[in-house]
Amino acid sequence: MGGFKLIDMKGFLIMANEQQAQWDATYDVVVLGFGGAGATAARFAADNGATVLLVDAAPEGHEGGNTRYSAQLIGTGENFDGLMSYYKALTAPMHLDESMIETYVRGMMGIRDYVTRYLGEKPVSWKHDSLDYKGPVAPIVEEFPEFPGSASYDTTTITHNFFDGALWRNLKGQVTKRADKIDVLYETPAKQLIQDPVSKTVTGVVIARHGKTLRVAAKNGVVLATGGFENNQQNIEDYLGASHLSPLGTLYNKGIGLKLGQQVGADMWHMHNYESLGLLHGMAFAVKPGERARLMIGQQLVSQGRVFVIGDDGSRYFNEAEPNRHGHLFNHGQWKVPLNQDHPYLIFDKHQKKQLDQDPIIGQYQPYLDNLIKANSIDELAKKLQVSAKVLHQTFKRFNKAAEKGKDPEFHRPAKSMVPFGKGALYAVPLVQTMLNTQGGPRRNANAEVVDSEGQPIPHLYSAGELGGICANQYQGGGNLAECLIFGKIAGENAAEEKAVPQQADQAVDTTTTASKATTKLTSDLAVTKKPDYPTEANQYIGENDDGIGGRVVVRVTLTDDHKLANVEVLEQSESEDVGLKAMAELPKQMVAKNTVDVDSVSGASVSSQALKAAVKDALKKVE
Repeated sequence: MGGFKLIDMKGFLIMANEQQAQWDATYDVVVLGFGGAGATAARFAADNGATVLLVDAAPEGHEGGNTRYSAQLIGTGENFDGLMSYYKALTAPMHLDESMIETYVRGMMGIRDYVTRYLGEKPVSWKHDSLDYKGPVAPIVEEFPEFPGSASYDTTTITHNFFDGALWRNLKGQVTKRADKIDVLYETPAKQLIQDPVSKTVTGVVIARHGKTLRVAAKNGVVLATGGFENNQQNIEDYLGASHLSPLGTLYNKGIGLKLGQQVGADMWHMHNYESLGLLHGMAFAVKPGERARLMIGQQLVSQGRVFVIGDDGSRYFNEAEPNRHGHLFNHGQWKVPLNQDHPYLIFDKHQKKQLDQDPIIGQYQPYLDNLIKANSIDELAKKLQVSAKVLHQTFKRFNKAAEKGKDPEFHRPAKSMVPFGKGALYAVPLVQTMLNTQGGPRRNANAEVVDSEGQPIPHLYSAGELGGICANQYQGGGNLAECLIFGKIAGENAAEEKAVPQQADQAVDTTTTASKATTKLTSDLAVTKKPDYPTEANQYIGENDDGIGGRVVVRVTLTDDHKLANVEVLEQSESEDVGLKAMAELPKQMVAKNTVDVDSVSGASVSSQALKAAVKDALKKVE
C-alpha cells in the first residue's frame, strides 16, 4: 500500500496517507441534508464567515425534507416559566436534560423576533391573529390544554395559511441569497463520516456524486441534518415495531443519519418516537409501499355512522370518534400512538358507502376507489379480509348492540356517532398508519454537539432537526419546525467557529492540518443557470410563478388567433410526485377545454394549482 494505512473504525475504513490526505474539496463546514434544519445551519454558518457545502440526496426541486410538506407552524413561547412546565409535562414520565429543555424553550420565546430579524417576514400568531382561534385552531395550538403551562404556547407562521410551503421557500431563499458562501449539491447522498482515529475528530465526509465517490474535508465542523428514517423499512421494524407505516412527507428520509452517527460512536435517543396525523388515530387509505399517503383531516364519515375499524384479528381496537393528537390517543393517563396493525380495515355498509362516494375528497381519491372490497355477508367479508369469521361476527354484534343501546362499553365511542348496520352489502377498504416523522437519532446537547455513549461531544460533529429530535414522549404541533430553526442556528454558528487543530498520533494523518492548506471547492448546482430561454412562436407566451411547493413553475401558453386558449404547456416545475404532478397534468387540459384559467384546483394540491394558475395568468399579461 506504499505510504497508506488502513484503519478499521467501527466497521468502516479510513484510508490515510502518512504524508498527505487526499481531499477532493475542502470547506469550513459541511451540512448534510437540505431541509429546514440543514438550510438554517448552512445559512448561519455562512453568516459567521464559513465556506459551506450543503448536500442533499433528493433531486433539485424535491429537497426540503419534511419542512417542505409541513403545516408551516413554528412553536412559539409567551411565558418562559409556563412553557418550561408545559414541555416537562409533555416529556413526562420520560426524562430530558433540563439544559436541553431550557435552550429549546428560550429559542421558542424568541421565535417572533427570529422570523422578523432572520427571515424578514411579519410573524403571524395563530393565537392572537387568527379569527378562528376559539374554534378549530385552538386544539392545534394547545394540543394538551390539560397540561400545566399549555396557555403559554402559541404557533407562528409567516403567512395566514397552512401547508402553503411559504416557510420552506423562505429558508431555501436564505441559502440561495448566500450562493457566494454556500455551495449546494443535489442528488448527492452522504455515505460516511471521516473520523481521526486518535482524537475522534470528524474531519470530513464521503459523498456520492454522479457515480463517483468524493472525499470532502470540513475544517471546522460537519452538521447532520438528514432527517429521520420514515422511508427505511428495516429501521421502522427495528425501532418502531411496525410492519408498515406510510410517510406523509418527504420520500428521501432513509435513515442515513443513523448510520453516520453509529459510524463515529454516537449515542442514540428517542428511537421509538414518531408522529402521525390524518384520519381516525392518524391513518390514511392504504397506498403502495414507497408511495406518499394522502393527509386527510376532518373527514367525519370514517368515524360517524355505520362504520368502524378492525385490526388484524377482525375486532375493533380503539374509539374511532376520538380526536387524535398527532396520532396519539389517550391511554391510561398518557397519550400514545396505538399499537400498529399490519392490515387494518375500515368497515361500512351500503348506506355509509353512498355518503363516502359523494364526499368531494374521499369519493375522488383513487386508493379508496381501487381498493374497495364488497361482500354480501359477514362470512364472505371475513374470507376476503382473511380474518376469523367468528371474531368478525362478534364485532358486528357488539357494535350494533352498542349503537342500539347508545352505549359503547368497550371503547366509549359517543352514542350519537354510532348507527346500527343495515341489511345488504358490506364494504371494506384497507387503511394504513401514517407517519409524519421520526424523532430518533444521535443524541445532541444544548450546543447542538453530537455526543458519544459517555455523554462527551464528538469533536466537530453537530446535528439539528428531526434526526435525534428533542421530543421524548408526547408531541406538540409546531415543535419540530421550532427545533429546526433553533438548533439549526446553534449548529451552524458553532460549526463555523474556528477550531484548534487536535494533536495527532505519530502515524496518524494530520487531516485537519492538511485540509486547512487546501482551498478546492466543488461546482455548486446553484451556479447553473436557472432560467433557460424557452422558445416561443406566434401567439405563444411564457409565464412563471415562484410560489409552488417546489418553487418555480414555468408555462408556455398558446392562443388561437381570436385569443382563446389553444394549449398550456408546463415547461418547468418541481411539485410533489403525487397530487402536485396531478395538478400539473390535469389543470392545463381543463383550462383549454373551458377556455379559462379559473378552473377548480386539484384536491390536495391547492398550492401547486394556484402556482400554475398564476403562471398562466402571468403569460396572458404579455398578450398585446
